[in-house]
Amino acid sequence: MDQVFAPWRIEWVERESEPSEGCVFCSFVADDADRENRLVARSEHAFVLLNNYPYSPGHVMVIPRHHTGEYGDLEDEELLDHARLKQRTFDALEEAFSPDGFNAGLNLGDGAGGSIDDHLHTHVVPRWEGDTNFMPVIGDTKVIVQALEESYDRLHETFAEQEGTEDHGLERAIVVGGA
Repeated sequence: MDQVFAPWRIEWVERESEPSEGCVFCSFVADDADRENRLVARSEHAFVLLNNYPYSPGHVMVIPRHHTGEYGDLEDEELLDHARLKQRTFDALEEAFSPDGFNAGLNLGDGAGGSIDDHLHTHVVPRWEGDTNFMPVIGDTKVIVQALEESYDRLHETFAEQEGTEDHGLERAIVVGGA
């Protein structure tokens, strides 16, 4: 049997077996430990969080601050801010990782397969031609080629560089945390 070295997965193996109280997304946005939480950018009504178990380098979630699992519960201002932050996220990922494309979407409802269904979040996954290979199909294994800390540094820096650039009339998100 082949082995893939993935030391960062030990966090998942050794995680607390009992679920923590409250919403993990709400706790991240309320906390000011952005680097530790891998929160790379904030706006008035949303924030961008690196996925702890990414499908590819740069896999993030754009999350409204409003705690709800129902898309229709978001007010117009929240929807617009969430959409603008998604747009900035595509720009930042393009600049930081130069992917060939993206997958983006929401898992809504119990049957959609998401692991957190009580707080909306939009996955944005950078993709490269040929990034799906025999490993997940034959080997039932995914290989992530970049450590989360490196993904955080690249993406956080790119969001910070967006500040003050031409935004075609769109407000920029507030970038937080330090390298």
